[in-house]
Amino acid sequence: MNTDELRKILDEHKVYVESFGESGSKANLIGANLIDANLIGANLRDADLIGANLRDADLRGANLRDANLIDANLIGANLIGANLRDADLRGANLRDANLIGANLRDANLIGANLIGANLRDANLIGANLIDANLIGANLIGANLRGANLIGANLRGAELPDHTYVIMGEKYPITITNGEYLRAGCQNHTIDDWRKFTKREITEMDGKTALKFYPRLLDIADFYLGKGKRPEWLNALYSEEE
Repeated sequence: MNTDELRKILDEHKVYVESFGESGSKANLIGANLIDANLIGANLRDADLIGANLRDADLRGANLRDANLIDANLIGANLIGANLRDADLRGANLRDANLIGANLRDANLIGANLIGANLRDANLIGANLIDANLIGANLIGANLRGANLIGANLRGAELPDHTYVIMGEKYPITITNGEYLRAGCQNHTIDDWRKFTKREITEMDGKTALKFYPRLLDIADFYLGKGKRPEWLNALYSEEE
């Protein structure tokens, strides 16, 4: 795709976004060849970029909120400060991409390749990183609150302080930023986990959750230091005896 064609598409898409779809036309860049493209500050919100080749593209400060980037090639792309909130990046290849300070809040990154990606100070609140490959990724300073890291490969990754991924338990457990703990599909603050009632724990997953709850608190104590436990646990221990 030549520069003039791309500019026309971007101009029409900008009108489309700003008019809330009343005029202009939505960008259709499915499978487009955008290698090394200059897209600094481009407005590609809600654009269709399925399978697009954006290798080494410059997307600094670009607006890609709600964009469809399924299976897109973003190897080496510069996405510093880009807005990728709610973007669909399932299966996307972000190997060695620069995502410093990028907004990936609630983005879908299931199965994405983030090997060697720089996610320093990125916003990953609520992001879905199930089965994502994060080998060697830089996540220092990243906000992973509520992120789902089940099955993610974090070998060699640089994680934020007090961030841990614990496998081999009844439920996969992720502790992020020393503040939030996700067990299976349940994600709550450490303080909330320590205050839940017996009924609240039971409602999560019946007797299975109730039986695992003391173990979960043991894990929290091990990684973050010993904390309070609800009084009803003493009665539970007594019942077991």
